[in-house]
Amino acid sequence: MKNLKLKSARAALDLSQQDLADKVGVSRQTINAIEKGDYNPTINLCIAICRVLGKTLDELFWDEEQ
Repeated sequence: MKNLKLKSARAALDLSQQDLADKVGVSRQTINAIEKGDYNPTINLCIAICRVLGKTLDELFWDEEQ
């Protein structure tokens, strides 16, 4: 499932995929794969992304439908 919440939060801060990737220490392709739903990040990566974007794990990674 696509992670539109992550994409939206990133865009709201005017960060490119590369910008976010640089801040959390992964490749741009990893951020792209997370946003497309092709990759499930580790909890440590989720936390790092949340810190950079100023969001909680629930706000970015919790799917109410599951």
